[in-house]
Amino acid sequence: MIRPGFLLSEVGNGLRRSVSMAVSIMLVTAVSLFFVGTGLLANRQVDAAKGYWYDKVEVSIFLCTAKSSEPACSSGAVTNQQRLEVATLLDSMKPQVASYVYESQDEAFARFTEQFKNNETFARTPKEAIPAAFRVKLTDPRDYGLVAQAFSGMPGVATVRDIREVLDPLFNALDVLKRAAWGLAAVMGLCMVLLVSTTIRQVAWSRRRETSIQRIVGASKASIRLPFVLETLFATLLGTGLAVGALWALVHLGVSRLGEWFRGFAWVGTADVWAVTPVLVGGALGLAALTSWVAVSRHVRL
Repeated sequence: MIRPGFLLSEVGNGLRRSVSMAVSIMLVTAVSLFFVGTGLLANRQVDAAKGYWYDKVEVSIFLCTAKSSEPACSSGAVTNQQRLEVATLLDSMKPQVASYVYESQDEAFARFTEQFKNNETFARTPKEAIPAAFRVKLTDPRDYGLVAQAFSGMPGVATVRDIREVLDPLFNALDVLKRAAWGLAAVMGLCMVLLVSTTIRQVAWSRRRETSIQRIVGASKASIRLPFVLETLFATLLGTGLAVGALWALVHLGVSRLGEWFRGFAWVGTADVWAVTPVLVGGALGLAALTSWVAVSRHVRL
């Protein structure tokens, strides 16, 4: 049976004699896990944003104005009869339509003016250019296609818009970020495996006389191989700590600032960093243990 005190002593001595190798493993692990963590956080960001916004999806049915250029508005501004027909069709589409609110042109112009009161570009927009609209809340946001199909081209209806048309490009950009992070993480993970294997090979060569003496005095295979594995795991654990710290700083100092600028959006927080930490730690230690044990078995001849 291996004595814990002796084993820790061997690990400490090994780390002191191979500081550069341990630092290399630590840094490669930190970079690899940082990209893995970025991918995990990006995935959680997409899910959080979709859950936040898709619950607030509002379909807007914009009505024709006198200056509308859409084909359905060729006869001019929407009439009261056409507006009533839109409302009647909305009433008939329940329960898919949970609720709706009619916003008159005066109300729409007042909201537009308040929203862009500090923007000189839109300051002189005439009221005639702002359409009246029905703001529709769907029971299931995925039913947007049914609403769009029912009202598109209807007399008096200029366009039908869903907030997802604005948000989907953002979600697609986050998906690209997620895939890029996973791709870089895969490359760095391969680098980590190769580095661990090469490191153990070099360390095993530098300690060949020591391991030969251990074999002569009857030391078990586990007592000879285990210090190599534990040294790798220790360096990997330090690298994991650096990666988690970097992710925490990224979210706490970077994403939180975005949250202050864009309050109407669901952002990941430090709680998400702690949520992905067990995955990072478990994955890193598992990969390091497997790689180091295979490398020790190949390069430390017993």
